[in-house]
Amino acid sequence: MKAKAVRLYGENDLRLDEFELPQIKDDEILAKVISDSICMSSHKLASVGAKHKRVRHDLTKNRPIIGHEFCGIIEKIGSKWADQYKTGAKYAIQTALNYPDENGEPTLWAPGYSYEFIGGDATYVIIPKEVMEMNCLLDYNGNNYYMGSLSEPVSCIVGAFHAQYHTKNGSYVHSMGIAEGGSMALLAGVGPMGLGAIDYAIHNPRKPSRLVVTDIDDSRLKRASSLLTPEEAKKNGVELIYVNTGEINNPVDHLKSLNGGKLYDDVFVFAPVKPVLELGDKLLGRDGCLNFFAGPSNSAFSAELNFYNVHYESHHIVGTSGGNTDDMKESLSMMAKGELNPGFMITHIGGLNTVSNTTINLDKISGGKKLIYTHKNIELTAIDDFNKMETPFFEKLAEICTRHNGLWNTEAEQYLLENAQEI
Repeated sequence: MKAKAVRLYGENDLRLDEFELPQIKDDEILAKVISDSICMSSHKLASVGAKHKRVRHDLTKNRPIIGHEFCGIIEKIGSKWADQYKTGAKYAIQTALNYPDENGEPTLWAPGYSYEFIGGDATYVIIPKEVMEMNCLLDYNGNNYYMGSLSEPVSCIVGAFHAQYHTKNGSYVHSMGIAEGGSMALLAGVGPMGLGAIDYAIHNPRKPSRLVVTDIDDSRLKRASSLLTPEEAKKNGVELIYVNTGEINNPVDHLKSLNGGKLYDDVFVFAPVKPVLELGDKLLGRDGCLNFFAGPSNSAFSAELNFYNVHYESHHIVGTSGGNTDDMKESLSMMAKGELNPGFMITHIGGLNTVSNTTINLDKISGGKKLIYTHKNIELTAIDDFNKMETPFFEKLAEICTRHNGLWNTEAEQYLLENAQEI
């Protein structure tokens, strides 16, 4: 069958191609992709091309499909998997497969980087056996597709919270997870991933009692506080405080004052910026855990760390890059139950026709997540600009989103799927 997909040809060379998909083998599955959200990791992939560690092809001969935050419908199942999966079921994929090589060592192969026939920016894909063998083809029971696409970035947040650890005096046992009922600071925490972390912090069972979120942009802070309100946090037993540290001469003392004069149990850093990381280090209390969440593009990135406090105050440093399958299952379950709403991460909507340009220039496009509907031809458009487009299609989307607090939502998605131009 014919498929359309955006494929990697080289450095900043992404092309929308149409090609023939081969017949699936007995150990493969044919799937339709409905939505994919564009990740900064795909931008990094495009910028380095064949030099990316997850690319395993000679790009002059074989071209992988990009995109790894996708959701869709299972179309046809190879005989090996006929008893485990159902045609017509919605799916999401945990793309960090960790599939072993011939020596049993985990590989970096991943859909969206390493395969010719599977990636999120496609109309149809062939899911290879590795995905099923590693239990990475996951059921999604929500009534939309966009949340299924966002389950991968949400799982990164879930994984980061689970990776935190603390100890007790005299014990070498690591108690995994954030300090329950403790204090938490999210620095540079109102970008799309920071918003997801706020949502998870106040709605998952293991919560801090106080959550302080910083940024240096009043408009971003205002948007965050209107979407994830201190009142909503209070209902869930969390004191939520937003603060602009760009206007404060001594942010360490001020942030301590917001925590009763004390330092923090858990600190997350959401920007690969040296002063922000160093601020996080200074905010850690005894047995505090610092999570460097943001992935820098500079392989030589470094910052000063107080090793006196590592030794005498039992400071811990962790870094996570993606979530695992259990994290993604937790994300999908919480979203399907309505316990998490990652829709506020999405600021732009587009069709498959916009993927190449958007991915290459993602670092220059403001806003949060760019959500792609892969069977549609729609110019990338900010939700805030729907009412400026002066077409019946966007006027209706603007009306729907206005009724949903300016957020992308299931009703808007359904209207788009029924009315947008096909690619």
